[in-house]
Amino acid sequence: MADRKKKNFYDILNVKKDATQKDIKNAYRKMARKWHPDVNPGNKQAERKFKEISIAYKVLVDSDKRKAYDEFGADSLRTGFDAEKARQYKQWGATSQQQWTEEPAEDFGKYNSYNDLFSDLFGFQEGWRGFEQAVPDKGRDIEYEMSLDLLSALRGLTTELSIQKFSTCSSCQGSGKDLSSDYSNCNACNGTGQLHVTQGQINFKRTCTQCGGQGKLWKTCPNCGGSGKVPALEKIKVVIPEGVHEGSKVRVAGKGEPGSNGKPAGDLYLKIHVNEHPLLQRKGDDLYMEVPITVREAVAGGTIIVPTVDGPVKVKIPSGSQSGQILKLKGKGAVNIKTKQPGSLMLKLVIKVPKTDDKSILEAVEKIDRFYSEDVRKEITL
Repeated sequence: MADRKKKNFYDILNVKKDATQKDIKNAYRKMARKWHPDVNPGNKQAERKFKEISIAYKVLVDSDKRKAYDEFGADSLRTGFDAEKARQYKQWGATSQQQWTEEPAEDFGKYNSYNDLFSDLFGFQEGWRGFEQAVPDKGRDIEYEMSLDLLSALRGLTTELSIQKFSTCSSCQGSGKDLSSDYSNCNACNGTGQLHVTQGQINFKRTCTQCGGQGKLWKTCPNCGGSGKVPALEKIKVVIPEGVHEGSKVRVAGKGEPGSNGKPAGDLYLKIHVNEHPLLQRKGDDLYMEVPITVREAVAGGTIIVPTVDGPVKVKIPSGSQSGQILKLKGKGAVNIKTKQPGSLMLKLVIKVPKTDDKSILEAVEKIDRFYSEDVRKEITL
């Protein structure tokens, strides 16, 4: 883990800081093939190296995470890091004439801290921590792309996915601390967890940034480097509802990145991609399918069996049906994931003629031709 602290993520992947996304992906694939645990069974160094490049890749391949990492460094990797709030806080710190003291300065009326001041002025509830709150209530949400065949998307399914993501470090239970070591009182706040700031005549009190308000300092967990999370392959059971379509997002609660210091995990969002089907085509909540019929069925009508998402059904072909004619089966289309109402199955009739030189067939079609009352191509003009 010591090497990871010395190197930045660009060094770890051996790419330049202005590397393109393609460069980063190529570098990761090359290194992953070399250091993957399956290729190096039992090699702890390879396992650590693979974890290291996986962490670097997950950050640099994500444009938003990469931008934050370039601006704020390793701080941007903390769960719930908010770049905009960080900029505002830095600006506030740069423009304020702050005097840091170990003892409170002159009291300013009923306000003993800027928490009290902002709570009163802006109506925040008791316990609001304002700018000092660096960690959100839960871990980050993650997104995973999933491909489905059309029938699975229409019918829904329950499956199990193996996803490479960050999980809670088992050594420190997500705290980022070396639990086997002793702690010491924070020297910045003398163990109180708070620092006192004087601005003009107003006394402000804020959470100590060195100890995070705990008043104590621990050594960093050697397994996760203090992040509280390690990359791991996790098997997750997911339920895909019926009717999902291309671009749908399915939320799996609590299966995102773990929170820090006991905070709940974020959510996993599955972005659905639906593969094309050789017979069915989806348009909105309706499904379209071509159905071949014989000349006799087209002329005289009849009943045929047609497959649907729910199973085969009988369909009546009207006499005198034309090629290209659409028959509508209500309730046999795709289920709308919001309203739970199904669309329709639209059957396009396609008349198929036999391929034969049989004399009797040719004589029969000659007779059929006599029943055309007009030229079937009269409306075809350019």
